[in-house]
Amino acid sequence: QVQLVESGGGLVQPGGSQRLSCVASGSIDSTYTVGWHRQAPGKQRELVAAITRGGSTKYADSVKGRFTISRDNVVSTVYLQMNSLNPEDTAVYYCNAGGTLGTQGRYWGQGTRVTVSS
Repeated sequence: QVQLVESGGGLVQPGGSQRLSCVASGSIDSTYTVGWHRQAPGKQRELVAAITRGGSTKYADSVKGRFTISRDNVVSTVYLQMNSLNPEDTAVYYCNAGGTLGTQGRYWGQGTRVTVSS
């Protein structure tokens, strides 16, 4: 069994920054691709960014140039650095593992809420 635990959400002002962390434990394979997805109220869940073990990345067009995904395989953690946040980034952010850059994996975290508001 794989467990994914997200942290780092909270309230941030427009234009601000936030860093999310996803710690993996259990039968996780460090070769897993890990992605961050988000779901805003009334909207479908969407891919924000994903990263392979080797460091290849994929970003949603809406976050390119503002968000950066990275990983530290030694501590089984994937980060999402979010800069220049705007209210449209308000959502619950979920960590996902086991898929590819273009597909969702079978493992999900419980989510962490990010609210961008003044």
